Amino acid sequence: MNKNLLSLALVGSLAAGFSGSAMATGASTNDLINDTKTPGDVTTYGMGYGQQRFSKLNQINRASVKNLVPKWNLSLDSNQPQSQQPLLIDGILYLPTVNATLAVDAITGKQLWKTPLDLPEDVYNAVCCGNHNRGLAAHDGLLFRTVIDATIIALDMKTGKQVWKTLVEDYKQGYSMTAAPVIANGVLLAGISGGEYGIRGFIDGYDPKTGQRLWRKFTTAAPGEPGGDTWPADTYKRGGGSTWITGSYDPELDLVFWGTGNGGPWNAAFRGGVTMDNKYIASVLALRPKTGELVWHYQFSPNDAYDYDGVNENVLAEIKVEGKARKVILHADRNGFFYVIDRTNGQLISANKFVNRVDWAKGIDIKTGRPILTDMAEKHKKTLVMEKADEVWPSALGGKNWMPMAYNPETNTAFANTLNFGMAYRTMEQEWKRGTFYIGMDFTGFAYDSKQPRGYLKAIDPLTGKDKWAVPLAIPHFAGVMATKGGLVFTGSMLGEFIAYDDQTGKKLWSFQTGSGMVSMPITWEKDGKQYITVTSGTGGVYALYSGDERLKNTPTGSSIWTFALSK
Repeated sequence: MNKNLLSLALVGSLAAGFSGSAMATGASTNDLINDTKTPGDVTTYGMGYGQQRFSKLNQINRASVKNLVPKWNLSLDSNQPQSQQPLLIDGILYLPTVNATLAVDAITGKQLWKTPLDLPEDVYNAVCCGNHNRGLAAHDGLLFRTVIDATIIALDMKTGKQVWKTLVEDYKQGYSMTAAPVIANGVLLAGISGGEYGIRGFIDGYDPKTGQRLWRKFTTAAPGEPGGDTWPADTYKRGGGSTWITGSYDPELDLVFWGTGNGGPWNAAFRGGVTMDNKYIASVLALRPKTGELVWHYQFSPNDAYDYDGVNENVLAEIKVEGKARKVILHADRNGFFYVIDRTNGQLISANKFVNRVDWAKGIDIKTGRPILTDMAEKHKKTLVMEKADEVWPSALGGKNWMPMAYNPETNTAFANTLNFGMAYRTMEQEWKRGTFYIGMDFTGFAYDSKQPRGYLKAIDPLTGKDKWAVPLAIPHFAGVMATKGGLVFTGSMLGEFIAYDDQTGKKLWSFQTGSGMVSMPITWEKDGKQYITVTSGTGGVYALYSGDERLKNTPTGSSIWTFALSK
């Protein structure tokens, strides 16, 4: 970190003074580690470091969900998309919007404080897929959030006052930040967005007390580094590999598992084609949080040609494989394959299709871990400029986009909102220009099959990728999924319905119209023996921007946070 950035962080720290009262309460290290065991709090993104998004609460269940009603609703005073997951600590809900951070009384819905952000007027010019923020981290009386102008800030949980602010990168160069950071072994980790704008991706580690950067791990390897020979010339400098979805953490192994995004530009031939893997794009990296040391990695889509970011959540689970318990990562990738990976060493256990159609690969070789490319994919990776477009499934949005799945460890079932459409794909040459898309492709839109739904909510067997059940969706869901011991799966629709499904059959059991489309992540919690569910509403995001779906035109913008409980 240069002296100016360090000074900015330290001045903010000293101005706040770190009062004893501010540091005395709110989300200790043990609170973060034990999040899944404390139903009265939700202290981490993912409802636990392992991001299973599963709750053992069962007061709201298949029989009682018909009595689920709203308890309160609070406007978020924004027309931007709401894709965040709130935190709940000591009876207070904390959540970000793109331009503010809020604290709300969890029982009454009363806003306790709101801290606006002072954003540059041109900050939205280089944001590909919606102006939003996905969540917060909390630790020792402080809240941490990323900001769309590529900064990180810390706030006092009691007052909302800024404690420090650190500039991460220059947003005018295409960098932005939208993901929730995470505290792991005393270090604040954060990822970067901007993969469509010719950035060089990275993951950073910061001192949570001061905002001083401790380390940076680039996700495109330079010459002389391991993997540096997988990039031609200096293409790694704008090679993408953004890190825009929050990583998971295993405290016992002391490893953070963080996904990386698409290559830049999308045109794989520009990045060397089939002979160049482009380490470490479209991968999961296992890192030591104290140092950023890369312990192992697995690359889902070497030399990715189709914008198949590998950033989707890495759910931590323990499952039996051939009768033996294994500590694994569960990962439903945009490329259409569901991966099970040993998280102790990166060994691939299984990789199977979880969507109906995958055009780029025939399968994944379990011995080598590499995809078995189709003839079409081989051609695309070798062709810098294509004369005619080909239709490719899944589309650039993937077989599953960013919206996180849930995992029920008691039934070994993953629940995911999946996508079912393709795209027209034609490569072209393109020079990088600041603040504009750098994809090397003539992107003309998506390819839909009028005889098929555009998405499914699926219950998936992780080891086989096969459906246990699937709910067809005319308009795909772009909200996260939450599962509970009450036998329920919760998610939201682009038309504004908050929905509960039976986790055994996929039957729709309950719904509520929230007033705007849903692209957020629900949480559930309890207070004085009563179970509650909290979720935000506010339409927008990548499908709303690029799908051309006329059925969304009567779904208004506007955002709010809802909390539900049983009426009796």
